[in-house]
Amino acid sequence: MEYTPLLREKYRKEIIPALTKEFKYKTIMEVPRLVKITLNQGVGQAVADKKMIETAQDELTLIAGQKAVKTYSKKDISNFKLRRGMPIGVKVTLRRDKMYEFMERLIAISLPRIRDFNGVSSKFDGRGNYTLGIQEQIIFPEIDLDKINKILGLEITFVTTAKTDEEGLALLREFGIPFKNIKKK
Repeated sequence: MEYTPLLREKYRKEIIPALTKEFKYKTIMEVPRLVKITLNQGVGQAVADKKMIETAQDELTLIAGQKAVKTYSKKDISNFKLRRGMPIGVKVTLRRDKMYEFMERLIAISLPRIRDFNGVSSKFDGRGNYTLGIQEQIIFPEIDLDKINKILGLEITFVTTAKTDEEGLALLREFGIPFKNIKKK
């Protein structure tokens, strides 16, 4: 028997029928699905301290369960002492099973660890994609608090095939992302 993540099973068995009923899709191919999850961390302080980018890369690799890659500056910006080609961030893109596993850990373990947590904002990009900003990487249990030298934030982008924000919101709500002030229909 082959392993499939719980959220992938939930998508097939519960989310597709629920969204088909809610939006009256004619075929299951119309139902929006999650394409990828991108984790992005900007490390502006890496201009002064080269070791920070390595630390951020190691931490993001631990969080995602997949090797993170460095991102480099495209321009020279003299005010920030930034030269073209300097590493200024790290990113990782998750797809298929790793994407569902990460989302499950995020919803079940990491988000509830945020101090004074009462849900995430429901602001989408206009095309059904959602970006969640996290201010502290220490909410993830993979991070060892004793080895942290600087608290950094990160952005998590959920890319969907939804055509509207309403469909994207319904999809992510069905997956279990705790949005503020959103009631199930």
